[in-house]
Amino acid sequence: MSMITERPVTGGAPAAGTPGEVTRRRDVAALIRAYVALTKPRIVELLLISTVPTMMLAADGIPSLWLVGVVLVGGSLAAGAANALNCYIDRDIDQVMKRTKRRPLPTHTVAPRNALVFGLVLAVVSVTLMAVFTNWLATALTLGAIAYYDLVYTLWLKRTTWQNTFWGGICGSAPVLIGWAAVTGSLAPRAWGLFAVVFFWQLPHFYALAIKFKDDYARAGIPMLPVVASIRRVTTEIVLYTWLTVAASVLVWPLGMGPVYGLTVLAAGGMFVVEAHRLSQRAARGGPVKPMRLFHWSITYLTIVFAAVAVDALL
Repeated sequence: MSMITERPVTGGAPAAGTPGEVTRRRDVAALIRAYVALTKPRIVELLLISTVPTMMLAADGIPSLWLVGVVLVGGSLAAGAANALNCYIDRDIDQVMKRTKRRPLPTHTVAPRNALVFGLVLAVVSVTLMAVFTNWLATALTLGAIAYYDLVYTLWLKRTTWQNTFWGGICGSAPVLIGWAAVTGSLAPRAWGLFAVVFFWQLPHFYALAIKFKDDYARAGIPMLPVVASIRRVTTEIVLYTWLTVAASVLVWPLGMGPVYGLTVLAAGGMFVVEAHRLSQRAARGGPVKPMRLFHWSITYLTIVFAAVAVDALL
């Protein structure tokens, strides 16, 4: 089935370079961008921040560049598949949320059936790639992450419980385990420690985003914590999980990490905690909470932590 079917150009076949041909090329380029948008590439980039440093740590240096390439491609395709299928499942709520109404399905740039096929194809390719070139554990984790995100989180948890972000963090933390398993074929305490870092990190990260788009989630009937609880309750949980994130980062230190890692996570963690408390204090005063400050700082924090992991692996 051809993917380029959503915006047919009528009329006879124009000569190259004519206005009709230019229009067709623009339509094709727009359609390609739409399919890329289904994969939510910014989220994919965020997931991959943790993968390569984890592989370096598992290999105690530079792992096989071939293996790194396979895991990055396979992991990107797997995350893209999960996100495309998420767009297909959530097409009913995406069209009523301001944040998502410009996505390819609400704008009818891509047909729902084509989005479903696209996501399934990406999933098959990613799992096949991991199965052929890595090992059974990395492959099983990859398949499990896709299935959990779409079948457990998107179809069930997201729509039924305010704890959706907590339990959804399992699949978001999977790239750490997949990267480690691809190198070693097993899972060590440091792998689980880094998994915990990403798991707890997702709570302040996504709660901050949910505060920003609280009205959107309420309009769509999604029971995100900021929709069902007071802002003070939400910011209290943000502070709690920020502390747990930093604690998990520090607890990885005695598991064989060096001083560069330890001092880095202490410094970055201190700034992360301060920003979380500032958010909570603004909420307590009843003023503008400015949640996106914490959201963007959380990304910086995760980047710094895993950059420290990579440097530690090379020392």
